[in-house]
Order: sequence, then C-alpha cells, then structure tokens
Amino acid sequence: MYSFSNRVRYSEVNSEKELTLPSLLDYLQDCCTFESEDFGVGVDYLAKEQVAWILSSWEIKVYRYPQMGQHIKVSTWPYAFRGFYGYRNFRIEGEDGEIFAEANSVWVFMDTEEMRPARVSERMQEVYIPEIRDEIPGEWADRKISLPDEAVQKSVEKEPVRVSRFYIDTNHHMNNGKYILVAEEYLPEQVFVCGLRAEYRKAAMLGDMLYPVVTMEEKQITVTLADEKGASYAIICFQIQKKERQS
Repeated sequence: MYSFSNRVRYSEVNSEKELTLPSLLDYLQDCCTFESEDFGVGVDYLAKEQVAWILSSWEIKVYRYPQMGQHIKVSTWPYAFRGFYGYRNFRIEGEDGEIFAEANSVWVFMDTEEMRPARVSERMQEVYIPEIRDEIPGEWADRKISLPDEAVQKSVEKEPVRVSRFYIDTNHHMNNGKYILVAEEYLPEQVFVCGLRAEYRKAAMLGDMLYPVVTMEEKQITVTLADEKGASYAIICFQIQKKERQS
C-alpha cells in the first residue's frame, strides 16, 4: 500500500469549505502518480519505454467530504492484473481513521508506439505487487456505463465546450479529472454527490469540442461528453442525494 498525507487547502474547497469532487479526484490521481515516480516507473520511464497506463473507469464512493484545513491520508494499492488490465483501489481517510471516500479503478496498459493495449509487462508486475487481501470489500459496478432507454429519451443536449490548455496533461490528452470538472457544471444546486462512476472511451485533445448530453434520473445524473458525431469521449454518472439545508 502506498500513502501520502496532506492538508485540505482553501484552493481545493467549495463555498461550504468542503473538498470539491474534482479536487478529491486529483488526490487519487496524485497518489498513484507519486507511487509510480517513487518506484522509478513514472512519467519519464513510461515515455522512454513507449508505454502508458490509461484509465478505463472509476467508481468512487463518497461518505463525507473533508473540510478545509483537515489533515488527510490518501492511499492506493493494486489488487489484480488480468491480461492488459490493471485493477487498483484507493482510500481517503482522516487522522482519526474516518474513511471519507473509497474508490475502485480499472486501467489499460498501452503500447503507445502501436497505440494498442499490451500485456502488463514483467517490470510493472515486479513493481506493483497485487495486494489481494486489502481489496476493498463490497460490490463494484461494471466498468461500462449504460442507460435505460426511457432515461435516454429524456436526455438534453447542452452547449459545446472547447478543450482548452488548462485541461491537458503530460499525455497531451484531456486529464481524467477535467472531464469530471466539466460534467459537474450540469448538476443542480443543493445535491450531495455520494458516488461517481466514470467510463473513458477515447481521449479528447487540445481544441476538440465536447458536446454534453445530460440525462436526469431520480437518484443519478449522467453526463455524456461526446464529439460532433456523437461518439463518447467519457460518460460520467453522479449518484446524488438531496443536501440537507443548514439551519
């Protein structure tokens, strides 16, 4: 298990002094990136070997959002490899052991020269030893997101969004967390996002246009970010609850 500790910054919280959902995702991404760098298989190594770990899907369960100034510990560990897939859990907890959020993720090991999935290399399996005993218990959804026909029929198209430089990461693609940042704008006020699923289908590049389609259901809101032909870049599904108003 790999962990790092931090303190929730003012720049990471919303108007209610809670860690924002995009910032929460940033902590998860940072944790596995720090692990890769510390183990010598980080950004530079991957570029040299012409391979990459591409995120296929997230599922995140949020129990409570940390508050501004709180000290938190972020942890991650791989628990399985199957073919070209890698499976990884995450956890964010407080100093007293309270668990704020847990996540499951599926990654694809890619040959970036051929631009196709490749079997997970021996080097990666030597570095990332699966911690099967620590796999987070409970049910996790399938990595693919599908919607019932009756919900799709009520979907609403929104104004397109251009991929700006702010969204691009070291892979020269739109960063995984930035899709969530865009999709979150379509949530109504006074909702608590208690869960998130995201499926990534293809990478958006600088200058691409995202065409959002929003599907509203009783307990979830799904935002599909697609290209001009309707092919999905990412599908983000927010599990929501009504937020209790402060008295």
